[in-house]
Amino acid sequence: MRVFEIRERFGLDRLVAAERPDPRPGPGQLLLRMRAASPNYRDLLTVRGEYNPKQPLPLIPCSDGVGEVVELGAGVSRFAVGERVAPIFAQDWISGEPAFSKLRSTLGGPRDGTLAELMLVPEHGAVRVPAHLSDEEAACLPCAGLTAWSALVTCATVRAGDTVLVLGTGGVSIFALQFAQLLGAQVIVTSSSDEKLVRARELGARHGINYLSEPAWGRKVRDLTGGEGVDLVVEVGGAGTLAQSLSAARFGGTVSVIGVLAGRSTDLSVIPILMKQLRVQGVMVGHREGFEAMNRAIALHEMRPVVDRVFPFEQSREAVAHLARGRHFGKIAIRIA
Repeated sequence: MRVFEIRERFGLDRLVAAERPDPRPGPGQLLLRMRAASPNYRDLLTVRGEYNPKQPLPLIPCSDGVGEVVELGAGVSRFAVGERVAPIFAQDWISGEPAFSKLRSTLGGPRDGTLAELMLVPEHGAVRVPAHLSDEEAACLPCAGLTAWSALVTCATVRAGDTVLVLGTGGVSIFALQFAQLLGAQVIVTSSSDEKLVRARELGARHGINYLSEPAWGRKVRDLTGGEGVDLVVEVGGAGTLAQSLSAARFGGTVSVIGVLAGRSTDLSVIPILMKQLRVQGVMVGHREGFEAMNRAIALHEMRPVVDRVFPFEQSREAVAHLARGRHFGKIAIRIA
């Protein structure tokens, strides 16, 4: 089978095509013929060696993907040949609280990921995907989609009439915008691009803020909400944006920390957290039970993930490079089958 793997050392130039033996399923395993994959910022950091410099190589990156079940191992009962399924991000996290043992089973590091023609997963490590989605759309769900769902639903309680602040217009952020719409919340979006803000409003965002022209955008958010602030901030920037996110949140609100696009460490005053009684919630994607609940909502509302661009499998490195440039709106997909 053909794969893309990080070989010998880290770096985008070391993400190369390779041949590996075709796998065969053992007891309790599914063999998937992968149809599509989708890189996330975590995958870019992994390729560069910044996510886990001690990650053994070679490694097949990417955790987002979808495939067709083509062979069953002995004892498999949850799936049948021909079904379209997505591997879950943390293969051993089925439900409940996270734990070190569960989060050691993540795809795209430390386990091989989805940039392969064939893939083995345990039957407990996959879910069916909504039938109305294309392969490229379905491939966006396991990490990016579920992270947004967990931030709004599993780890928070966004309700109709709430206000959600979404930072940026990448994969997780656009999923958060779409899910907030499903839940009846109004959404404020930040971006450095006025063009992207127009597109976000076309998707249903109530307000858009260009953080280059409004560097104190936390105050702007409060102005837009009558001085109150938002119920939830979907914080993908990390250290570089956290202070403004704390400023934007209402008293008793929640800041869901998801990414590190704007940095990993900074000097930060904890006074706003104390004085506003804020909840700062880390979100590490989510479990299979949450994935299945998210898929039910997507199917019910026939929601479609926003795919910026689709690359052929042979251009997987170019797809990751496109992600690195940060010009995309929504998700990037790679067509494998």
